Amino acid sequence: MKSPYQVCAACIHFQSFRAEGRMIYRCSRLGFETKPDYSFDCWSPKESVKKLMEKRGDQQDEQRT
Repeated sequence: MKSPYQVCAACIHFQSFRAEGRMIYRCSRLGFETKPDYSFDCWSPKESVKKLMEKRGDQQDEQRT
């Protein structure tokens, strides 16, 4: 079963910005648009997500990049 945290929005490579009147979600590592709830095998959690996982006692996957 996949971690509930392992989505693009919780990854260090996730970027979001407004352009052309709409929100753009992008993966800086892969170099293309994504969505916050997508998930890829290269997921690397942000520090805040790591801390939350530790606090909750969840087993964390180390960076996969």
